[in-house]
Amino acid sequence: MPPMCKPVQAETSVVQHRSPNWDDPFLVGCKRVFDVAVSASLLLMLAPLFVVLAALVKLTSRGTVFYRWQVVGQSGLPFTGYKFRSMYSNADELKAQLESSNEMSGPVFKLTNDPRVTRAGAWMRRYSLDELPQLYSVLKGDMSLVGPRPPLKSEYAHFNEYQKQKLAVKPGISCLWQVNGRNDVKNFDEWVKLDLDYIRTWTPMLDIKILVKTAGEVLVGSGK
Repeated sequence: MPPMCKPVQAETSVVQHRSPNWDDPFLVGCKRVFDVAVSASLLLMLAPLFVVLAALVKLTSRGTVFYRWQVVGQSGLPFTGYKFRSMYSNADELKAQLESSNEMSGPVFKLTNDPRVTRAGAWMRRYSLDELPQLYSVLKGDMSLVGPRPPLKSEYAHFNEYQKQKLAVKPGISCLWQVNGRNDVKNFDEWVKLDLDYIRTWTPMLDIKILVKTAGEVLVGSGK
């Protein structure tokens, strides 16, 4: 197995009482077909918007257009995702200076008014436009449209066994956390609980409901 395909740590624990639908090849296959159809369609339809956003990023701050997102997917397997860069190019170096201001308890970093975010980045984040390149990861099969959010490799290294369970299934662009008060959740284990609730109750209809709610959140600009 190539080095890049090796799990970051031991394989993710199996979630107890997970939905039996995950063991149905037809339903899982339908989820994948839906992911491919929607992500491919959106990538084509939104191509002009991608050009505009890329120009906005490039013209308003130094650095690359895309942020290479080093994250961990299903069963602890790492992959590289992409977002439109919404922070200054030295954001990763500055993170250590902001650790004391972390608003999320646990191994994940979250700061509402993060000074590393550019003005253009703040606008993109408000409407989740920086997330659009993740559609490519969905098309590739690293992610799904709906599923637990993938953690950074640096965050996953500090996960306990309970938290690792969120990666028992393929990660997604949207999840229950994002449509259930994501800006109010301050304890990472509460976030994990929502991910495990999704895994335990998953149905294709649940994915549709989450996507509809996600669209509503995007339209009102609830992102930060």
